[in-house]
Parts: sequence; structure tokens; C-alpha cells
Amino acid sequence: MSNVPPESRSYRVIRITDLKRLADIAKKDRERFFRNHPRWAEAYASRVLCTALCQGAARHFLDTTIGINDFDVYTFYKAHPRKHWYAKRIKAYDFGHPRFGKSEDSPHFVGRRVDCLARAIEGDENDPIAAVRNYLAQGRTLTARLLAASAVVLLDPYCGRVVWPS
Repeated sequence: MSNVPPESRSYRVIRITDLKRLADIAKKDRERFFRNHPRWAEAYASRVLCTALCQGAARHFLDTTIGINDFDVYTFYKAHPRKHWYAKRIKAYDFGHPRFGKSEDSPHFVGRRVDCLARAIEGDENDPIAAVRNYLAQGRTLTARLLAASAVVLLDPYCGRVVWPS
């Protein structure tokens, strides 16, 4: 959980339409990234397992007393056997609607900040839920452990499905 004080958080309920908006933001981020980086596109564009809301906002989806500072949206890719994903990539976007207020550190945005991140994980594209749960349960990386300490809610596919805690 971040150190953002309660009065700076939004306590509005996250609706399925909000989750779909986040899924669309992540999809556009991927399209833009792959258009600008064709070698990454060659390796990963066809390996998307799922997109998920993670960390504090995902916990808020389950318990509206948590509050939202920002939205952390992860795309999980099926790991490429010869090209490791560049895990440090993070891109911030505007939620584009003031429903949840603004993030303090992004006053130029209309809505809350949406951070798009990604990880390459082991798993079967036919069962993205099992792949993400396995990644979190194994906790082999710092990111896996941090995400497992909170919650994960799918955006695409199975919008609104809680993956973690399982």
C-alpha cells in the first residue's frame, strides 16, 4: 500500500465499465509500444495471456474501504523462450474521466493515473488464470511477491474475475 493519505484517495466503487476502460487503456498502450518497437512486437505481440488490475486498486475493488491512489494495470505475457521481457517499462496514462478524482502527482490529468506495466510469465495461453496464480504463488521475483501481497482482478479476458487471492 502506498503512503498516500486517506483524504487523497478515491473511495468510489469500481464498476465493470471502469474495468473495461482500464482494459482499453492497456490495449492501446500495447499497440503503441509494439508499433514503435517492432522487435518487441515480433517476440511478444501474440503472447498476451491476460491484462489485470493489481495492487491497491484491485484490493479496493474487493474492499471499498481501501481507497484508490492510482490504477496499476499489468499485461501478462507468455514468456518467450529466447527474449526476456523488459520488466522496467512503465507508462502512465490518464484514466480520462474525473469519476475517481485525480492522482496528486498527476494534476494535469482529467482522472486518476493509470500505470501500465507488464511481465512475462510461464503458463498456458488457454488458462491465464492458472498462469497468473502460479506466478504469484511461486513468488520468485520481487514483483510477484509484491503483487501477491495484494489482489489481482482480470480486465481481459474474464473482466471482473478475481484471480488473487484465489
